[in-house]
Amino acid sequence: MRTLHHAFRLLVLMLFLACTPEKKADYKAELWLTTTDKRALPEQTSVDISRDSAVDIVITVDPAKTYQTMDGFGYTLTGGSALHIHNMSATARRNLLRELFGTGKDGIGVSYLRVSIGASDLDERLWSYNDTAEGETDEELKNFSMAYDTLHLIPVLKEILEISPEIKIMGSPWSPPKWMKDNKDTRGGSLLPEYYDSYARYFVKYVEGMRDYGIRIDAVTVQNEPLHPGNNPSLLMLPEQQGEFIKDHLGPVFEGAGIDTKIIIYDHNADRPDYPISILDDPEAAKYIDGSAFHLYGGEVGALSRVHEAHPDKNLYFTEQWVGAPGDFAKEMAWHTENLIIGATRNWCKTVLEWNLAADENQDPHTDRGGCDRCLGAVTITGDQVTREPAYYIIAQASRFVPPGSVRIDSDIQGAIANVAFKTPEGKYVCILQNTGTEEQKVAVKLEHRAVPVKLGAGNIGTLVISVP
Repeated sequence: MRTLHHAFRLLVLMLFLACTPEKKADYKAELWLTTTDKRALPEQTSVDISRDSAVDIVITVDPAKTYQTMDGFGYTLTGGSALHIHNMSATARRNLLRELFGTGKDGIGVSYLRVSIGASDLDERLWSYNDTAEGETDEELKNFSMAYDTLHLIPVLKEILEISPEIKIMGSPWSPPKWMKDNKDTRGGSLLPEYYDSYARYFVKYVEGMRDYGIRIDAVTVQNEPLHPGNNPSLLMLPEQQGEFIKDHLGPVFEGAGIDTKIIIYDHNADRPDYPISILDDPEAAKYIDGSAFHLYGGEVGALSRVHEAHPDKNLYFTEQWVGAPGDFAKEMAWHTENLIIGATRNWCKTVLEWNLAADENQDPHTDRGGCDRCLGAVTITGDQVTREPAYYIIAQASRFVPPGSVRIDSDIQGAIANVAFKTPEGKYVCILQNTGTEEQKVAVKLEHRAVPVKLGAGNIGTLVISVP
């Protein structure tokens, strides 16, 4: 029976191809293949569209059915990442940044960055923009200073902007200044209600301060991982607290200051879609909110669509996922592609960001009492030497071919071939295909009156680019 079923599928596709011979020569296709054995990373392979081919699976792409518009693919540029990049020689740094942020043949086209507002756990020390002496407060934020960011982060961002002036940047805080918290510590604790207004103005000063350095912050999340107070730095912020802070403080203060930076909520795992939904259910808070951000250290990526279904007028962003050192290339490439590059975008996310951009060979720096000591950078930097790690290739498989402004279009899932499709601003069609099975698959991607045959070995990932005159 299986043989008869397979034969019937082949016959259907061959009849389809035979009935449309006049359409075969009016388009071009190229496949960029990544193999789990690292022999191709990714490598352009030929696509023969001149003859009929027997196939195992047909993937149908429908450009008439559209979903979200993409903002981009990229990484978090942590303070530690910026430190390592900035400490490279000028020539080596320029070459690396061009490779990461350049487009076309010059680079992999990273188009979105996340940075920390103050320190993250991958900084060399703990700090905020408004530190005070023990027992002191500064409600007027008179001592607000971005001096520490001028050491490494801001210079690196300026070089990136020279290469990619339109890149979008998101800011995320790991903790408010200690004096604003009930435990007076960088780790854990909650934001005291009497400092909600001061903290809202802290965000304004950050956005305006970055603007003064020529850096536009496109969006902020209110708190990184608000349900994980064990990191250092960190903050426990329950949904009712985050909703009140936005509704009564951050939203009105942004509006009053003329700040158009997007406000994004949650920024934590997919196992709690109720967190952002509960905040968005309040129209007085929702009117200030652009959307919700997610990580995938817990839950299933399909839960993100529940948030879209509850509030389809709000955007979704995927903002963080780590690769643990030393990094198993085949395992990480497979899981991250299926769940993030394909899974997150098929569940309405406008971004896919890996954690983090760079570290050294020891995964330093990181904070004590909870900082991540196994977070493998997308690149490992040792002096001027660069080693490309799994997250580099995970993002490159998409970022090089799916620029900002690309629109996700419909594509069906058949058999073991996970996939997602886009139409780029240039009018090209891009389909990212992943063979999640254990055998080679011959796949035809059907687009209107066209069918492109490709081969994918077990576990292999291909980005198919179709140009239509």
